Amino acid sequence: MSNEAFPPSDDCDLCEAARITEWFHEDDVCWIAECEICATPMVVWRVHHTEPDAAALEHMHTRLAEVVDTHFEFEHYVDDNMRNIPDHYHAHARPKGGFFGHGLRRRAP
Repeated sequence: MSNEAFPPSDDCDLCEAARITEWFHEDDVCWIAECEICATPMVVWRVHHTEPDAAALEHMHTRLAEVVDTHFEFEHYVDDNMRNIPDHYHAHARPKGGFFGHGLRRRAP
């Protein structure tokens, strides 16, 4: 799937990709930033659609795990329940046993 098949939406916050919080990663498939609502790393597919193919999904989840391993000190699970923006695939790295990331310990640079 590509952006040509599913072009960005003018009224989608994730398509806008505003740099409101810290960004950890970006490439042609996805970007990863701190979610402004829950303060956990969030991966966003660059395609405005809800169902990435298996290769894109694996790529995004792998990059998300790398970000957590590099920048944080918590075990995570992938939460891809798209609560607030249900029409654009994204997933959060949530701390095991928790939901929000406020106050999560970070690795020293």
